[in-house]
Amino acid sequence: MTARKILVVDDEKDLVELIAFNLEQEGYTVFKAWDGEQAMELVQTLKPDLIVLDLMLPGLSGLDICRRIRGKAATEHLPIVMVTAKGQDVDKIIGLELGADDYITKPFRVRELVARVRAVLRRSERKPAPEEGNAFSFRGLQVNYSSYEVRLDGRKVDLGPKEMKLLIFFTKHPDRVYSRDQLLDYVWGDETYVEPRTVDVHISRLRSAIEKDKENPEYVLTVRGIGYKFADVKTT
Repeated sequence: MTARKILVVDDEKDLVELIAFNLEQEGYTVFKAWDGEQAMELVQTLKPDLIVLDLMLPGLSGLDICRRIRGKAATEHLPIVMVTAKGQDVDKIIGLELGADDYITKPFRVRELVARVRAVLRRSERKPAPEEGNAFSFRGLQVNYSSYEVRLDGRKVDLGPKEMKLLIFFTKHPDRVYSRDQLLDYVWGDETYVEPRTVDVHISRLRSAIEKDKENPEYVLTVRGIGYKFADVKTT
């Protein structure tokens, strides 16, 4: 499973190291920058999945970086969690108006920042990519995202609400492995606590509905020791 890439930008090196350590403990790959120019270079070369961005930076400020990122088509949807020592509402408003996805004020608990990063990434995953169409088709399986209709070799398939959400999520992210906890985040969201094994139950139900041979699935695959993924649609 490819780890999500997080770019942490702050001129306080000790704080950057602390944030990086905690994010790495969560399985993220972390890159670091200590000024605005370095941050912009890394945005272009690394293409991170999210930026933790300090507002007050030497040279190019966090607001300038945010403005530049949102002004380019390649990065306009890049999630940004803005961090600052300032607590005034006006700074928060400016940051959010420029396109920051979340905002946290120093001093803060690092675990709270990690939770916010996770939540912002979860919300960004739920947004359909601009190039996605309204339908998906692969090896006789057809999913209409607008009508929530599923067909297998032309035959209509009835799915429960969670099985439908799982199928839509998987087909929008083929060949990408997700753990049970990640699927709970992306599909169940902020619902009341659900046991990770619940994912297995709904995966089994989904397979019963769409797989020709549930014991040898060709759509929803198990990656031993990690989680589940949808088949690689590019190989066919």
